[in-house]
Amino acid sequence: MDLSLSSEYEAFREQVRQFLEQHKGSAPSQHDLILKSRKRMAWQQLLLEQGYIARTIPKQYGGFGEAPDILKARIITEEFERAGVPVRVRIANRQGVNMLVPTLLEFGTEEQKRRWIPPTLRGELIWCQGYSEPNAGSDLASLQTKAVIDDGHYVINGQKIWTSEAHQADMIFCLVRTETDAPEHKGISFLIFPMDLPGIEVRPLKTMTGTSSFNEVFFTDVRVPTDQIVQQPGNGWRVANATLTHERGTLGGADVACGRIRRIIDMMHQETVAGERLIDNAVFRDQLIRLQARVQAMKLHGLRLLTYELKNEDPGLVQLVVKMQGCELSHQLASLAINIMGELGVLYEDSPYLRDGGQWQYDYMFDLGLIIGGGTAQVQKNIIAERGLGMPREPALAKI
Repeated sequence: MDLSLSSEYEAFREQVRQFLEQHKGSAPSQHDLILKSRKRMAWQQLLLEQGYIARTIPKQYGGFGEAPDILKARIITEEFERAGVPVRVRIANRQGVNMLVPTLLEFGTEEQKRRWIPPTLRGELIWCQGYSEPNAGSDLASLQTKAVIDDGHYVINGQKIWTSEAHQADMIFCLVRTETDAPEHKGISFLIFPMDLPGIEVRPLKTMTGTSSFNEVFFTDVRVPTDQIVQQPGNGWRVANATLTHERGTLGGADVACGRIRRIIDMMHQETVAGERLIDNAVFRDQLIRLQARVQAMKLHGLRLLTYELKNEDPGLVQLVVKMQGCELSHQLASLAINIMGELGVLYEDSPYLRDGGQWQYDYMFDLGLIIGGGTAQVQKNIIAERGLGMPREPALAKI
C-alpha cells in the first residue's frame, strides 16, 4: 500500500499546520467544561469559517460546503491532535455536531435541517441524547418512557439516565415509546425538543472523575408538538441506530491514542527514577512499545476503513471492532501515564503538584466509563460475533 500523499494533500497539511501555529492559543482548555463559554463559541466559529469542522455540511445548513474528501478530513484530525488540540476541544458539543447533525441530514425534513443544524454547528445549541434508562441500557429497545398524543402534542412521561451534558443542554433528541402494542423495536419514536419545557427535571450524577457530566432526566407530562418527530411514528429505532453508528465512530478512533502516545513518550524522556530516565528503563520501555504497536495497528486499521469508504464498500467486521478496541486502548494509555508519574499519578483535584492539570487522572477515570458507555465491551463482542462473524445469537434466558 502506498501511504504517501500527493503534493496537493501535502500543501493542505502545511496549510492546517500554519493555521494551528497562528491560532491554537485561542483554543479553549480541555478543563473548560462550560460548553457555551465565550472562548469555546468563538473558537468553534473560527473553525467553522475555515472548514475545519462541518467541512462537508452544505452551506444552506450552515456548513462549509466543501466536497467530501476523506484524506483532507484525516489530515485535519491528525494535525489538530499533533498540535495538542484534540477533538473534544475542536468541537464543543459532539453529540450535536457529530451525532444529531448527520442523522438529520439523513432522516430530517427540510424544515428540521434548516431550523436545527446551523445553530448547532455554531455552538449556539447544545444537545443531549435521551436514550438509556435505568432498565434499558444495553437492551435499549426495552425502553419504557412513553409518549401519547393529546391535542396535537406528545405527552411524555418517564426517565432517562446517563444523559451526558443534560445539565447544560438546550435541546434533547430522545427515544420514546409511542406504540405500546407494537413489538419492542417497532413502537419507538425519535423526538427533538427543548430542555426548558415544563415537566423536565435534571439531576446531575457525580462520577468517579469528580465531575457531573452525566445526569438523570425525569419527564412528567412534558408536552411536545407532534411535528417535532424525526421520521414517522414507530420508526425511531432506525433513526436511533444511525445516530449510534455516528457515536461509536467517534468513541474509538485512533486519533486520541496517537496524541496520547506522543505525550507519553515526551513524559518518559523527562521523568526519572533514581537518576535514570524512564525511556531508558527496560520495564517501562517494554510497556511503551507494546502500546505503541497497538496504537500503530489502530492507525493502520483507520486507513483500512478509509479504503473501504473510498471504494464505497461496507467494511463490516472491520468497522465493528473500532469502538471496543479503541476505548480499551485509550484507558490503557492513560494507565501507563499514571504509572510514569509515580506517586504524583495518584494526586487529584487541587494539589499543587498536579501534572497537566490532572488531565491524565481524569482521562483514566473517564475512559474506564467509556468502555461501558456507547455500548459495553460485552455488547460490542456480541455485535462483532453475530453481525461480523455470523455466529448464532446467544440463547435467551428461560422465563420462569
